[in-house]
Amino acid sequence: MADVALRQGPLSGAKVAVLVESDFFEPEIHYYQRRFAEEGAEVHFLTRLWGQDQITFSGHEWRAPFTASMSVEGIDDETLRSYDAVIVPSGMVSDRLRYTEDVSKLAPAVDLVRRAFDEPGILKGIICHGFWLLAPIPETIRGRKVVCHNNLVGDVRNMGAEYVDADVVEDGDDLVTGRTGMHAHLFARQIIDRLIERRRS
Repeated sequence: MADVALRQGPLSGAKVAVLVESDFFEPEIHYYQRRFAEEGAEVHFLTRLWGQDQITFSGHEWRAPFTASMSVEGIDDETLRSYDAVIVPSGMVSDRLRYTEDVSKLAPAVDLVRRAFDEPGILKGIICHGFWLLAPIPETIRGRKVVCHNNLVGDVRNMGAEYVDADVVEDGDDLVTGRTGMHAHLFARQIIDRLIERRRS
């Protein structure tokens, strides 16, 4: 899919990473692609490329194609810190990205998110079934207030998080969570507002 031209805006120069894989929720991913760019941010869609230059995934609702060419593998700490936000979206993206051939090691996407949680300067956004990706690293959300899809309430409680019944929940100044992909507009709005706030402080 073609890049969206950036415009000058309150997030000019900012970088937002969004994880993507097959069975993504098209309305959500397409919304992020345009909405963050509308504020001036550069949006990167990251996935596991399995040694390929790019992979074209199919969406869940309409089997719409989406091509990703940026890998979650090989991102060093300096590159990771260049992102203002890292977003784990809804749908089956997390379940696919948490696959690991060696169960004694974290999948590359899981490890990337773990490292992002170690960086308070990176805003973490997790929505709906995105919490599947955090199942191997429950310490990242232990004791934190979150919202998730109703199907995952037991999962996040088992990870030690505090479930809050709201469409979007903020915990501290580095974590925003959303209920479902249908709440992506509210979720993105909260992330945008938080990033703008950070720039003003």
